[in-house]
Amino acid sequence: MSKQTRDRRILLTSVFGPFGVDDEFGRKENIMELFHNQVTKAQGVASFRFHHRSFGLYFIAANIDADVTVLDFPSRKRFARELRRGSYDIVGVSFIAANHDKAREMAREVRRLSPETEIILGGHGAAVEGVELSIDCDHVVRGEGIRWMREHLGQDPGAPIVHPALRSTDRASILGVPLVDTPANLLVPGVGCVNGCSFCSTSHFFGRSYTPFIESGRALFETACRVADERGTDDFFVMDENFLKDRTRAMELLEAMELHQRFFRFHVFSSAEAITAFGIDNMVRLGVDLVWIGFESQSRQSLFAKNTGIEPRNLVRDLRDRGIAVLASGILCMEHHTPENIQDDIDFLVELESDFVQFMLLTPVPVTALYRDHKKRGLLKTELPLQEWHGQTKLAYHHPAFTDDEPEEWIKKAFRQDYEVNSSSMLRMVETAIRGYEHLSTLANRDACLEARRRQFEKQARFWRLILPAVKHHAVNERERRRADALGKRAEHLFGLRAWERLAGIGTIGLSMLWKLRIKLVGDGIQPKTIVTRCRQQSTGAVESRFMRQSSPGIPSARQLPPAAAAFSE
Repeated sequence: MSKQTRDRRILLTSVFGPFGVDDEFGRKENIMELFHNQVTKAQGVASFRFHHRSFGLYFIAANIDADVTVLDFPSRKRFARELRRGSYDIVGVSFIAANHDKAREMAREVRRLSPETEIILGGHGAAVEGVELSIDCDHVVRGEGIRWMREHLGQDPGAPIVHPALRSTDRASILGVPLVDTPANLLVPGVGCVNGCSFCSTSHFFGRSYTPFIESGRALFETACRVADERGTDDFFVMDENFLKDRTRAMELLEAMELHQRFFRFHVFSSAEAITAFGIDNMVRLGVDLVWIGFESQSRQSLFAKNTGIEPRNLVRDLRDRGIAVLASGILCMEHHTPENIQDDIDFLVELESDFVQFMLLTPVPVTALYRDHKKRGLLKTELPLQEWHGQTKLAYHHPAFTDDEPEEWIKKAFRQDYEVNSSSMLRMVETAIRGYEHLSTLANRDACLEARRRQFEKQARFWRLILPAVKHHAVNERERRRADALGKRAEHLFGLRAWERLAGIGTIGLSMLWKLRIKLVGDGIQPKTIVTRCRQQSTGAVESRFMRQSSPGIPSARQLPPAAAAFSE
């Protein structure tokens, strides 16, 4: 191109919708868009719903010196309109394997409406074999994209990574009740994972390595302070595959929080071995509110070094006793599974009594060691459309013990069993918050950190207990009804019950009944609104001044400069 590098206009986009409910590029209920919450989908009206933003696009935009537009959750029509108005030099499309056909359609639209525009493909979908041949593009980025894009534009790939202030989710709701409180912030300390589980696309996509964006705990604290001040909430969803693995960094973060008396709430991913090494009491002090743990399979625990020497039931109990909610993840239809033994792993995961359970089918995702192994052995179902490679309905490899239709039935059975035995996840979260509050209340010598956590647990329990009347009303069985009633009385004994709280609880019943009717009439897929973020190049050319506010010495603050990037929803 003839333009100077920094004058290039760049469009970064996720794939077009609809999301949750799909069109000709998948089944009517496309349950694996990764923009639509999956964990509680079998719980009907009690399912927790939200959408995750495509955070990688925002990170790239914040770290290149150019005029950038980020288009998240666009419709096909909105994407085409942006191409017509934008005169873009570069269009970058981020996608997963299940969205391959949508990415191909987007590339076709670019070639039709803006034939001179350079097309770059990224995200985990870029790992699909032969994607350069199946999708008309100029470049494919496999792995971390910030440094690649900088180098491509002739900019310094080794410059410090700027962390933009981002919300983690959109359109969150439970029981038809919108969660209108300020959504949690997104914190991305780094990408990749060193554990190297054979099925994990993240670990192998980044070459079984971890690339830190924020290397020290002090820097992580300063980033958290800046983002929290800018967005008005101290809650964070930490997008890091094994956050507690770097124990030194996590402890430095905790020390900085205690030094400055600034406390946060974190939702994190972590392995069982990292949790054990870091210590549950340290997690409480750090402000860990929820932890996502991959237990995978009881009968094959030895395959996963991340779980070696761990007693899962005790770990989950100890975490919940201290107020830390647990999302336990497991894999069904592994190669050792048969119709006779698969129930054992379902029972194992249900009996953990975690707040959430995620069941996935073993899927040889492109780029993984599992994929390479199955390809070598001739087990891949090459005839299966890529939009079905999401681990929820069809097996992507030939399994000797299961027919094509059986895996989906086992997945459905597993989710139903968890719901019927353990009740709704929202009820379990109320219980966990109360258990954490009660635990800390018994401690005679609480310092400022633990007192802050006790108040957090009280706030959580007070908020979430408002949904208990609706949970009781829609209970899946008498066991859940009794449990919701007992938990409500337990919360009332601890915190009392003000008149407006009683009315709010009744109101949730009405909203949930309307939501149940909506599900019956049109399904439970929630379409996210298109988010357009325009990042304008400043006269100084400084990336930092456009995307983040500067911090003052001492306790960081984000109140000094106005935001330079404009974001709006359509």
